[in-house]
Amino acid sequence: MKHIFVAGAAILALGLISGPTLAKDLPAKGMTAEQIASWLQDAGYKAQVSTNKDGSKTVATAADGSNFFIDMYDCNDTPTCTAIQFSIGFDSKGAWNATKMNEWNSTKRWVKAYVDDKDDPWLQMDIDLSPGGTQEGLDDQFAIWRDMLTSFKKYINW
Repeated sequence: MKHIFVAGAAILALGLISGPTLAKDLPAKGMTAEQIASWLQDAGYKAQVSTNKDGSKTVATAADGSNFFIDMYDCNDTPTCTAIQFSIGFDSKGAWNATKMNEWNSTKRWVKAYVDDKDDPWLQMDIDLSPGGTQEGLDDQFAIWRDMLTSFKKYINW
């Protein structure tokens, strides 16, 4: 019995020494477009920050062979924003309609699809960056986006 206890204590001590990797916290007040671009680049994606006419910033990037944008939201006149939105549209020459997008939306979580005024399909996903969160959580949200983007492209035969 004593041998088992000592072995158990050694395993416990080893676990405390090596320990699990701690999650990297996101900034509590949100992120800047430059920080979003850096996060993507660190993961091996291209990312370019641009400034819109209204002064807001957007990050252009790509996944699954498709270019898309990350728009910054809830910035309150500061460079730091508390939400982002992944967004992509497809020029289908008006091949889609609201009924088809509602079919998609009725079976999916996390993303929303709609048609614009030219009946072209769009896909969007919102992500809160504040209050806090972790790098791993943001990575997980991005993985969901990439998976949904791939599924959506199949759905619209892109």
